[in-house]
Amino acid sequence: MRADKDGHDAEFHDFMVGRWPSLVRFAYGLTGDHGHAEDLAQAALAKALVAWPRVRRADDPDAYVRRILINLNLRRFRKRRVAENLGGDVPEAATGDSTDRLDQRATLIPALMELPPGQRAVVILRYWDGLTETQAAAILGCSVGNVRSQASRALARLRTDPRLHDWSAS
Repeated sequence: MRADKDGHDAEFHDFMVGRWPSLVRFAYGLTGDHGHAEDLAQAALAKALVAWPRVRRADDPDAYVRRILINLNLRRFRKRRVAENLGGDVPEAATGDSTDRLDQRATLIPALMELPPGQRAVVILRYWDGLTETQAAAILGCSVGNVRSQASRALARLRTDPRLHDWSAS
């Protein structure tokens, strides 16, 4: 990638390469599908590139890009669905993805998908990405109290999910 006169291209490239795995992991938590996760992360980075001067001036560029990703994920439910035509060849699985190491994700992801989008985003930010309530509130553009109540409701709902009951012994 060729750097422009201010070095913005190189700076964005470094940002993108450094954040790609965590953005895909975050998007996977929101979507439950690795393909959609990669598409969302790519779209979020494309929007961040266009707005890079504004993103890099933000207090927390990571939060800015996560917010873009959350908005894109919500937007995909508002659009009219178009059927996908999958080819006959299955691509090889990506290597080195930490989400592949989660033995229980086949159970966890469907349970997360049943949460409302706001609760799901809070759970992913707080417990998947390990952010504080304050950081999650900043990304979601809401109060810390809202993050707490959304997390409380989401966790209460997940505790009643029979698919997750086997985990309590772990």
